[in-house]
Amino acid sequence: MSLMVIGAGFGRTGTDSMREALTMLGFGPCHHMSEVMAHEEQKRLWRALARGETPDWSQLFAGYRSCVDWPSAHYWRELIEIYPQARVVLTWRSPESWWESFEKTILPAIVGSTDQDSLGIALVAKQVFGGRPQDRAHAIAIYRDNVEAVLNTVPAERLLVHKLGDGWVPLCAHLGVPVPDEPYPSRNTTQEFRSALSLQ
Repeated sequence: MSLMVIGAGFGRTGTDSMREALTMLGFGPCHHMSEVMAHEEQKRLWRALARGETPDWSQLFAGYRSCVDWPSAHYWRELIEIYPQARVVLTWRSPESWWESFEKTILPAIVGSTDQDSLGIALVAKQVFGGRPQDRAHAIAIYRDNVEAVLNTVPAERLLVHKLGDGWVPLCAHLGVPVPDEPYPSRNTTQEFRSALSLQ
């Protein structure tokens, strides 16, 4: 089994809804940060990668047909080369609304963590945001840069920019599958995220 869909969007751009959507469309299991948090072996493998160990992608994605969200979204450049047949999906929302959501969810989890090996600190805070995740202007610039890099790197015919609210139609067209009768999933709202981490 190899990856068929690669997500290149940051966390808090609808990645958990996309994870559920891809699963419903037959592209699951889908790798997401929730998988790392739920499985000790996943946590061990991805923490080793964040520390700089040489990646074994087939091991990191063993059993998965797609990936979205961090940690994998940080490695989209490598993944699009390793899985040349995979379609790419850039989940997107406006930079300002992304920051508003990130500031209320992932950022407090990072700031509140004392585990320096956690992916929130070792990968997201340090590598994605250069050690400055709390700097709004800097974080938004990094977000914009990632979007630009994806648009400038991934061939247009391979890429779908999926904005919050776009739903099934563009996604199913991109993946060549029928549109389900069920509503497009809506998961992991700010309130749900905060409740799960007891950040209320």
